[in-house]
Amino acid sequence: MNFRNWVPVFGLICSSFVVLAHAQAPRAADSIVAIVNSEPITQNEVRSAMQRAARDLAQQRIAAPSTEELQRRVLERLISERAQLQHARETGIRVDEAAVNQAEQGVARQNQIDVAELRLRVAKDGLTVAQFRSQLRDQLTLSRLHEREVEGRLRISEGDIDAVIAEQRAGQADPMAQEINLANLLVSVPESATTEQAEQRMLQAQRALDRIRAGEDFSVLVSEVSAGDRANGGQLGLRRADRYPPSFVAATQNLAAGQVSDIVRSGAGFHILKVIERKAPSVAAQVAVQTRARHILLRPGPQLTQAAAVAKAADFKKRIESRSTTFEAVAREHSQDGSAPQGGDLGWVSQGVFVPEFEEPMNRLAEGQIGAPVVSRFGVHLIQVLERRRVELSEREVREGIRAQLKESRYEAAFASWAQEIRANAFVELREATQ
Repeated sequence: MNFRNWVPVFGLICSSFVVLAHAQAPRAADSIVAIVNSEPITQNEVRSAMQRAARDLAQQRIAAPSTEELQRRVLERLISERAQLQHARETGIRVDEAAVNQAEQGVARQNQIDVAELRLRVAKDGLTVAQFRSQLRDQLTLSRLHEREVEGRLRISEGDIDAVIAEQRAGQADPMAQEINLANLLVSVPESATTEQAEQRMLQAQRALDRIRAGEDFSVLVSEVSAGDRANGGQLGLRRADRYPPSFVAATQNLAAGQVSDIVRSGAGFHILKVIERKAPSVAAQVAVQTRARHILLRPGPQLTQAAAVAKAADFKKRIESRSTTFEAVAREHSQDGSAPQGGDLGWVSQGVFVPEFEEPMNRLAEGQIGAPVVSRFGVHLIQVLERRRVELSEREVREGIRAQLKESRYEAAFASWAQEIRANAFVELREATQ
């Protein structure tokens, strides 16, 4: 298989087996906390998912919410995923053993170990091989489901692309085209609130604003006061201004990053907004950087372990750099790729042609440099960048680039809408969790 232009079916699988393998085996005593279309979610599942979520937040240096809030979010995510998996099975999505094998091998390669070592480490984390492979199967299933149903909703017309090009040519004068990231502190007001109750909530919001302007940390007050999403300090994410409520944009349009708005009234209550980031919309590049590289590929197998292949590639590098041989000669004799007869030469390629675990280290190399051995899903590579050039993109290439950008920018909203539909159509019974 050529390692170019291959889309991995395990694209959504975590790059580290530790994340996948952290769930613990079911305990003897357990309880059901929710039922999704007659399928239970247990307290142990929620506990394990909370442990993974807390660890991920710590690694990203994001303040964790309260235990109660984290449990609520984790349970809702498990319910949503369970409903999606059921929908996938009902609509005929099946993942065979070969695909799971391929995914398992991919996780092992990404961790630069073989499958046997991966399974040993998974077992040390308290997960059986069957449970680990079941998790892989679920993630593959969700990946295929999202590709079929969510991406299928992303219809980018030629008119959409024309509008982006026209906007770029106009110099992006429209302030609604800029991207902003706002943090939101919400003091909610119930729909049935009396005038007196609304005034009390307004005073609460004013006290929070006064504390912020006196120097208190915005994110700390979000976790203390806000009735909205408290994750990541209430940040709503970098998005085009026209994807925010007009009142939010109007209240922050003259604020620089780090500044805080006056109180904004909405149907949900009283908002205080902080500008986290503001940036102009990206312009589709009219030129692209192409790279001409060559490589030597060693494929691990029964006669060559991955570790031995890495050592062998490192020895090739040492010999080439000492000028006792040439890259071309080693590639012709030893490379297990179709490029071997050409001395490993891969020709001129644009970004996105190679798989990420090959392309990213290649992009870090200077012209003429030979990198350290790289492990990809295809084997062990020794890569040398020969030269780079900038080429002007054709009109078709520019338009395809814009199409990809639009799909990416619209995916989040399309996924959220679709996931809400699946969740709404599921019968969910919540039960009180035992502590």
